[in-house]
Amino acid sequence: MKQLALAALALLPLAGPAHAATPFDGNWSILAVTESGTCDRAYRFPVRVTNGKISYAGTASTTATGSVDRGGRVRVNFARGEQVLVARGAARGDTGAGNWASKSCKGNWTAERR
Repeated sequence: MKQLALAALALLPLAGPAHAATPFDGNWSILAVTESGTCDRAYRFPVRVTNGKISYAGTASTTATGSVDRGGRVRVNFARGEQVLVARGAARGDTGAGNWASKSCKGNWTAERR
């Protein structure tokens, strides 16, 4: 019986290196630049992508909810109190870009993996 159990274990695949759930998992820095409206000129958001889900990785009282799919489509909302910034765009490799809008401002964003 012991030999049968050892033989069964030998048939199990060996665990390989861990792979990211999406090609975009990791730490990113997003720079959002205001093009119109009364917002600050620019905002920087450190984010983490885990299994395609975007979360805020900074220390400010900001939240980020969103995702980047395997094809690189980015959809994320940043919130601080009642202020909400909605960003859409695309990532490719270690960079990304798109547009954002809030209640009173609009702009563009760029991102890079850290």
